[in-house]
Amino acid sequence: MLLYFKPGACSLASRIVLIELDLPFEAMAVDTQAGTTKAGADYRRINPKGYVPALEVAPGVIVTENPAVLQYLADHVPEAGLAPAAGTLDRVRLQEWLNFISAELHKAFGPYFHGDVLEGPEKARVEATLLRRIDDVEAGLSDGRPFLLGTVFSVADAYLFVVLHWTSFIGVDLARWPCISAFMTRMLARPAVRKALAAEGLLQDEAA
Repeated sequence: MLLYFKPGACSLASRIVLIELDLPFEAMAVDTQAGTTKAGADYRRINPKGYVPALEVAPGVIVTENPAVLQYLADHVPEAGLAPAAGTLDRVRLQEWLNFISAELHKAFGPYFHGDVLEGPEKARVEATLLRRIDDVEAGLSDGRPFLLGTVFSVADAYLFVVLHWTSFIGVDLARWPCISAFMTRMLARPAVRKALAAEGLLQDEAA
């Protein structure tokens, strides 16, 4: 498999899952602004939507959209248990979280990374939306569960970790959310997470 990624972007979740599953893969960095890969290829010929992740699962066969890529990977190695079986209520719960993270939480970070200066009422509105979505995650973890689906790590946890990790770049302190803080500490203790962060230059004390 070939993972098209941007360092620190949501494609990091796919890298974490690939490492968790011990699947062989290569990774190709993408400059999404320029629309080119590190090798100089036109990225829009690979993924016309222009963003990451994109996963080449066979020559010329590309899977895009984070929830789809993550579920594809989990189903590729079902015995690892990173996604409940299709057709079960637990699988629906996984899809609920993946859709929430993608459509609501991930989207709430968008204004911070568009390059515009946030100020005044617009800044307050954007901050309020983001904090409300983080509150939603805190509520989802407030029953003491270590992971989103309970006691078992899933692909949704990888995605959640990556998105919440962006708070470190925009100055939002997760300490105000104790359940989330414990979740992030738990995730950072996972070898696959640390290896993935190091591979993208986000954890300097680990070998990539």
